[in-house]
Amino acid sequence: MQRSSDRILTTHVGSLVKPDDLAETILARDKGEDVDLDALASSISTRIKEVVRKQADVGIDIVNDGEFSKSSWGAYFRRRLTNIEARPGQPSTPGTIYDRDMDKFPDWFAAARAGGGPMFSYVLRAAIAAKGSIAANILGSGSFCTGPLKYTGQDEVQTDIANLKAASRDLTVSDLCMTALAPPIMTYFLRNEYYKTDEEFVFAVAEAMNEEYRAITDSGIILQLDEPAIAADWHFRKADSVQDFRRWLEIQVEALNIGLRGIPEDRVRMHTCWGSIHHPHTQDIPLEDILDLILKVNVGAYSLEASNPRHDHDWHIWENTKLPEDKILIPGVIGHFSDYIEHPRLVADRIVKYANVVGKENVIAGVDCGLGTRVGTEEIVWAKFESLAEGARLASQELWG
Repeated sequence: MQRSSDRILTTHVGSLVKPDDLAETILARDKGEDVDLDALASSISTRIKEVVRKQADVGIDIVNDGEFSKSSWGAYFRRRLTNIEARPGQPSTPGTIYDRDMDKFPDWFAAARAGGGPMFSYVLRAAIAAKGSIAANILGSGSFCTGPLKYTGQDEVQTDIANLKAASRDLTVSDLCMTALAPPIMTYFLRNEYYKTDEEFVFAVAEAMNEEYRAITDSGIILQLDEPAIAADWHFRKADSVQDFRRWLEIQVEALNIGLRGIPEDRVRMHTCWGSIHHPHTQDIPLEDILDLILKVNVGAYSLEASNPRHDHDWHIWENTKLPEDKILIPGVIGHFSDYIEHPRLVADRIVKYANVVGKENVIAGVDCGLGTRVGTEEIVWAKFESLAEGARLASQELWG
């Protein structure tokens, strides 16, 4: 993984705003409607070139494809694994990633359910309207595992790889990154109706997805594992104590490492957050209660939500927790929780406080979560990225002189 010795590099989590026509056509394809697949493939390739260039132009160093080939980050696996059944109108998730907060703030959630006002996230309202099933929201149906899982997405992942490489060929960027769902979050979206135990199920997902992970890293592209479940699942596992949750998390870490078998750590980073839905977040499990287990995942970099009002203080944890040798920290220094554009000086301050506790060579400036569907308009996304790049420049001047 690219590590700079003279400045702070920038990156982001993944999703960017798809053009409406592209999003609608991909959705139609995944619903089985009649679509001109050649025209769609050409459109995806062209749009990826555009969005990769725009990332480079705005100052993002480690770029990705905006997840433009996927209907959604949480359901694309349906096309790449055997024995996945989509059932219209049937939620497949085991609970919501705001259950504990919903118990604590029932009036707030009732107002959101009723439609609310500008203070209530449209994302939250949509999720509540679907009775908490984000996965059902994505394509109008939940995902169900009905038999043994095997990976069949070789052609699609190779197309993704080729598109990203072609898009970056004439650009000056530090590295390329591609997202993929990690096993624990997949078992949140995907309900098991075949494997005997939850442990057997998550291990089977890991074994199957290893093929996608290896394809990405073998191509020379950095793999980003998207893995919010290891923090966010705490909300619906309401009977769990912290120790109970840690015992569950130990199994998830084992599954993650099964999925990463045979892959060099320095070609992988993992993104973890507490769920991107906008709600009070007072009941998020504290980072200090799970960080030691997160650090056991065999990746070269850890991307953590770090800038929003509930987690902006988390940098203090690193004063007493040593970042493992040769690992990189990617704290979110701009947020998805607000359409405020962070001032570059604030971004720089956030970078510097992390650099001072884990070492400036070990920090890459990142984003709390994917911005593509979580801020008001696309122009907000790019304005935030401009602030990220300028903040990294200011921090670099302060840190290296």
